[in-house]
Formats: sequence, structure tokens, C-alpha cells
Amino acid sequence: MDNLKTKSAKPGETEEQWWHIDADGVVLGRLAARAAAILRGKHKPQFTPHVACGDFIVVTNAAKVRLTGNKPVQKKRYSHSGYPGHLKTENYEHFMARAPEKVVLEAVRGMLPHNVLGRQLLTRLKVYAGSEHDHEAQQPSPLEV
Repeated sequence: MDNLKTKSAKPGETEEQWWHIDADGVVLGRLAARAAAILRGKHKPQFTPHVACGDFIVVTNAAKVRLTGNKPVQKKRYSHSGYPGHLKTENYEHFMARAPEKVVLEAVRGMLPHNVLGRQLLTRLKVYAGSEHDHEAQQPSPLEV
């Protein structure tokens, strides 16, 4: 019974892989949930909740991601500067036309831990509006969502 110790991963001890997700026609929530799980490392047997043991993800065609139902028109994005009366709202139809990379980035950010680890994991996510990306040298493996 003495040799049944729980193995805990340490930073830099896990092997990192690069994944490529083509967001063309993919529902935003499903994409964000899958990406957040890969970034955390939940698909690995050595998953440790307090360590960044996940992989890197490159998302292309973020401009072609899908929202279901009436969400493009009805769903609102709120941002507040901190000053009284400075609450800004915009619907997702306009937000996706203006900054499609940020739509995917914010969706994934909401599914990661809201602490230092979550901010560290978010740096491993690379989002591009078009089909071209700068990470061909890392040879990302395709990931189906």
C-alpha cells in the first residue's frame, strides 16, 4: 500500500503538442469547450488541475464560426470602462463582423479558470480570422470539433 502514490505533473515536465482547429461552420460554444479542455490538458492522463499541462491550439477561419438560433441578433456583449454611464453594448452580429478573433478568444476565456493559470493558458491559444496562420513550423495536427 505504500507505493500507491498519486503522480502530480510539474511545470515543464509534460510534453506539449500543437493542434489546428478549422472553425468554418463550427458552433462557437462547442469550439470553445473543446479548446478549453485541450488547453487545460484534460485529455491527458497526467492532468493536474493547478499546472499548465495542456497543449497549444491554432484556430483558423474564426470569421466563419456559427452561432445558433437568434443569438447573432439577440445576444449582447457588454463592456464597461468603470466610469458611470459608460456601459457599451453591441450585438454579436456586429461584434463578429468587427473582431472575429476576439469572439472566439472571449468564448474560450470564459471556460478557463479565472485566475493566473487561466491567463497563462490563454496565451497558448492562437486565433486567426482567415485560413492562413503563422505556425506552420510547429506542424499542428488537425483536431475535429
